[in-house]
Amino acid sequence: MDVNEQAARDTADLEKFGYKQELKRGLGTFSSFAVAFSYISPSTGIFTLFYLGLAAMGAWLFWTWPVVAFFQFIVALNFAELSSHFPVAGSVYQWTKYLSGRGYAWFTGWFYIIAGVLTVASVCATLPLALLPMLNQMFGWHLNTDFGSADQAAVAIVTLVLITVLNIYGVKVVAIVNNTGVFFEILGMVVFAIILAVAHNNQGVGVIFEGSETGNIFQFPAPFSMSFFLVAMFMSLYVIYGFDTASTLAEETHNPRQEGPKAVLAAVIGAFIIGAVFLWALLIAIPDMGEAVASFASPPVIISSVLSTALSSVYLFVVAAAIFVCCMAIMTSTIRLAFGMARDDQLPFSKRMAKVSPRLHTPVATCVVIGLLSAIPFIQFSGPTVIAVGATASIYVSYLLGNFAVMRARMRGWPKTRAPFSLGRWGKLVNLVAIVWGLAMLLNFLAPSSATSAFDPNASGANYLRIFSNPKPVQTDYYVEGQQLVDYKIDFLNKIPLIWTVFAFIIIVGALYYFTVQRKKPYEAVHPPDEENLSGVAPA
Repeated sequence: MDVNEQAARDTADLEKFGYKQELKRGLGTFSSFAVAFSYISPSTGIFTLFYLGLAAMGAWLFWTWPVVAFFQFIVALNFAELSSHFPVAGSVYQWTKYLSGRGYAWFTGWFYIIAGVLTVASVCATLPLALLPMLNQMFGWHLNTDFGSADQAAVAIVTLVLITVLNIYGVKVVAIVNNTGVFFEILGMVVFAIILAVAHNNQGVGVIFEGSETGNIFQFPAPFSMSFFLVAMFMSLYVIYGFDTASTLAEETHNPRQEGPKAVLAAVIGAFIIGAVFLWALLIAIPDMGEAVASFASPPVIISSVLSTALSSVYLFVVAAAIFVCCMAIMTSTIRLAFGMARDDQLPFSKRMAKVSPRLHTPVATCVVIGLLSAIPFIQFSGPTVIAVGATASIYVSYLLGNFAVMRARMRGWPKTRAPFSLGRWGKLVNLVAIVWGLAMLLNFLAPSSATSAFDPNASGANYLRIFSNPKPVQTDYYVEGQQLVDYKIDFLNKIPLIWTVFAFIIIVGALYYFTVQRKKPYEAVHPPDEENLSGVAPA
């Protein structure tokens, strides 16, 4: 089948859902995979929260990676089948719209939009972690690399402006930059991982099996601690999501019912492999594990300490490029989700946000709105950690809500027709595992959990390191006595764990808008294709 014939079939397929082909359908299989892979971007997430996982678990941090990857792949299997049935922009929002009630779908989409905005902001804030050390090394500058510094904030804001402009100019531009970036990220991470592991084998390949003691300074109170493991998981949890981006871009992908599911699953598998290689090599290369743990060493510090200035600069450049591409992919995904909701008149200013530029084939107003919302966390900038924790928790809630809706539909007989990608009789089991995993992680996010370890067992008096996965803004025993993450300037907010505040904001603001404005808007029944036969599955 030639391209024109396939395009005509894709357009006709989209019209069955009640939508016109307005976005430009120009993504092939690799581009669809590349955008989803870039959203995950293992190098980006590892750079953001590596120090947190290392401080909590030492080299055992590595084992959080396969655990999270396995269960997220289960979630991806469920989403792959959904993307094969509903190839429209909006992923989780669209799926719940067809399979559940109006209000439920709206709140699922609302949670996902806020999560996407926070993720855009957190990744923009991550770019300076690689870029500033690289510029200092290459040009002898003295840019401030401390978390939350003005230099970091400036780079983050410039990055946000650039990716907004690139998204305005179309998915084709995004795809070209993205495909190039993915190629270099995969190649660069593997090549440099080999260099680190072979030329700078300071800890040995078996370092990931050494759990009871990781150095002369740091020592676990027991051979294994679940509280440590749950805290350390935040790094891996932050990395491995966003694979549904391939589904979100369905209206811009050729033959999305077949290619979308492939891209969703391939993104998780590819990210797991590349991330495992990179993470293992990074742990092997650490000169002194105890010192690295005690000083909260970040990847740039470790890389710069073992590689030459020239080689570490190249490495940091590759990572910075990967992070930039990641920023762009996440914004692309969030824009498409917001566009999908605005097209259904589900957001404020929907009419303007749903308008697609006839020349650029992009929803320009939606691009600008998402860019402005993503800039809000920079008003009181404190580095990527705070934003990343809120983003991760929010995205997992939206995934959990989506999985609940799908399980309800499965119990009522969905799917009644077979899509190009189908789980068949395994669908309910896969869905159930995804729900159990989502609930377990929701408890992990909400619990103000912490792990306490001996900072220096040989020091006189009590000297402890306390690691939090859901800290309060002003946490007096966080890392160093009296150190704070961010000061809201409101006393009672500073005493509430960060994720609780994020969830409260999303729920309260969403409920106020939905019940005072959105619920009163005229609502038209959704338009699934006749062959989907959703009678008895979703409310009329």
